[in-house]
Amino acid sequence: MSRTTLAALAAGALALAAFIQPAAAQTPAKNDYADKAAWLCWPGRTDACSGDNAATVITAAGVATKEAWKAEPKAPIDCFYVYPTVSMDKGVISDMTPNAEEQRVVEQQLSRFASKCRVYAPMYRQFTLTALRDMITNPTAAAAGPRPNTGYTDVVDAWNYYLTHENKGRGVVLIGHSQGSGVLTQLIVAEIDGKPAQKQLISALLLGTGLPVTKGGDTGTFKSIPLCKSATQTGCAVAYASFLDNAPPPANSRFGRPREANSAMEVACVNPASLSGGKGELHSYMAATGNGHTADGWAKGVKVDTPFVSVPGLLSATCVNSGGFNYLAVHVNADPADPRIDAIKPGAVTPDWGLHLVDVNVAMGNLVDLVDSQGKSWLAKN
Repeated sequence: MSRTTLAALAAGALALAAFIQPAAAQTPAKNDYADKAAWLCWPGRTDACSGDNAATVITAAGVATKEAWKAEPKAPIDCFYVYPTVSMDKGVISDMTPNAEEQRVVEQQLSRFASKCRVYAPMYRQFTLTALRDMITNPTAAAAGPRPNTGYTDVVDAWNYYLTHENKGRGVVLIGHSQGSGVLTQLIVAEIDGKPAQKQLISALLLGTGLPVTKGGDTGTFKSIPLCKSATQTGCAVAYASFLDNAPPPANSRFGRPREANSAMEVACVNPASLSGGKGELHSYMAATGNGHTADGWAKGVKVDTPFVSVPGLLSATCVNSGGFNYLAVHVNADPADPRIDAIKPGAVTPDWGLHLVDVNVAMGNLVDLVDSQGKSWLAKN
């Protein structure tokens, strides 16, 4: 995803929230999620989630080693993922054909979890980037198109198919980013919170979103699903939006605070590197190239030839509540004396939206470890 895509995604997240309402057009027919072609990722299949997640690990001394990775087809738990706004299709809602943008995002945000869980990622007819741009310039014309909540109803149908035919009593982690997190939030409220399916919930990783909770509390939007406080807690949620600590959310940013003014509420910030609070080291897996980064730009004398790169000790994070914002503040432990990079490149950063494009990558190792530990805890209890 480019910076242009990020800007459209971020703007679209806001526009979509204001635009979800009945439309004059007929609701499209339901998808058939029994057809595996309706799934972007499916366990045991060669698809976008079965690619190479090998990483080059670069220490502060500039020593580089290769870290292998493999999926675990017999993983005892499942992951159900909803991707963010990425579709470049020309219509108001996307079609059900996975293009490069859908495949790229699951490679970056989901496939690594396949070492701990069976991964399910439905295609869904999301409100496209094209339509979001059109809405901004001509909202009246956009209102005549299909209902923007078609994507949500698709995900509900996919979830119900998964529960009925695939779950078979297994624990499941819900994972989403940006609009995907928003769709999962709706799903949890309507289909899981306080319902029979809640007993299958290991955790919900709602990344790059604003999940409203009571100030100082652990619940709010969800009534019986609290925020996670430990790596062995189950039936809980992790939510955050990330910014560099030296570039906090500006006044016009909508990430880090509720979209509707409410003095009793704030958005959740759960630090995946320190669930109980305070500062923790981020175990990042960044794309080796893209967002301003190049294969030979991570450390002097090191050329990365793996899809991902990890730089232990370079990034740390803590949740910050300041100026009406509650967000994950990411600190770069820069050391000009060592050969490694001393900043996250500007391609991954925008002033209004912070580190939104790499919300998942900056904490990927922490999140994968959390799925592992929470999954084991859930299995021990069940």
